[in-house]
Amino acid sequence: MHESPGGPFVSGGGRAAQLKHTGLRPGWTTGACATAATTAAYTALLTGEFPDPVTITLPKGQTPAFALAVEATGPGFATAGVVKDAGDDPDVTHGATVRATVRELPPGSGVVFRAGEGVGTVTLPGLPLEVGEPAINPVPRQLMRDHVTEVAARHGRTADVEITISVDDGAEIARSTWNPRIGILGGLSILGTTGVVVPYSCSAWIESIRRGIDVARAGGLTHVAGCTGSTSERTVNELYELPEIALLDMGDFAGAVLKYLRRHPVDRLTICGGFAKLSKLAAGHLDLHSARSQVDKSFLADLARTGGADEALAAEVAAANTGLGALRLCEAAGVPLGDLVAAGARDEALAVLRGSPVAVDVVCIDRAGVVVGRAAARGPKGP
Repeated sequence: MHESPGGPFVSGGGRAAQLKHTGLRPGWTTGACATAATTAAYTALLTGEFPDPVTITLPKGQTPAFALAVEATGPGFATAGVVKDAGDDPDVTHGATVRATVRELPPGSGVVFRAGEGVGTVTLPGLPLEVGEPAINPVPRQLMRDHVTEVAARHGRTADVEITISVDDGAEIARSTWNPRIGILGGLSILGTTGVVVPYSCSAWIESIRRGIDVARAGGLTHVAGCTGSTSERTVNELYELPEIALLDMGDFAGAVLKYLRRHPVDRLTICGGFAKLSKLAAGHLDLHSARSQVDKSFLADLARTGGADEALAAEVAAANTGLGALRLCEAAGVPLGDLVAAGARDEALAVLRGSPVAVDVVCIDRAGVVVGRAAARGPKGP
């Protein structure tokens, strides 16, 4: 029904080679589906015709085409829908219909996002969106803005539109996610940083990590990086300019990287990932998946105390809605929680390495890829 995200997008080394090694079929994020639906709906609003399939361009240059499952027009609006294909990933949103309804707004209004049926609303601080905003993450928002801007330009318009994203049965599906616990109520989040869903398989992914380390060692590399995703990979590239085969997509499997390097060492390992995930590593969790480990705010409060937080701030950290929320509280108070988490994650990594001759440094980032904490390289015998 639409172009596979495999094929030419998974050639080469590093993260891409790992994906190819698993033999699993990737899929598309809700953000990619929402962008396709939005592009089709806005095109129909301006021309009266729905492009089917509709082609979009993702952040890394892929140009998938999506078949439309829904087409509807009415006074001043057009709606298109796409059925999400998550590939071989056991994603709870696989098969869900993502709809976009687009209406034109007065000149100068810009692009306005609304949460339709089945899309959540942010009700608590600590997320990359303001309270009251629809739970449509920053990267999907930018993808949709870019695409409606292109469509508008082709037809001599400016992109002044209201985009309402909805997901069929989204409120029910959201009960199987962590959204209610982090204050996203009423439905799902529209997510995705690359537009591509990387399929999840413990055994296949851990094996791909091992092969990635083998390839790096065979190539004579002395420095590799374990990254939790595409944003952390980009940050490592900016900091160290490592070759592609040095980049290991460890995902949630920090333990798999460390245990294999314990037996097959390289001189240096950089661990880079989101602050919340790496706070789990600092707390002793080697599997960082949200289904198997959670951010321990009491642990973060104790760390904050070691960084100079008073009891009032420590209590706020312990009660924070999210790990990122705890970080922002400490940043405002001048408490270096990001660096403390990075140091804790580095020390936990060294403990797992059990004296193997690997120096470890850690970089913590926020969702935008901004570095919020670092711990300098340390080996089994110190710096």
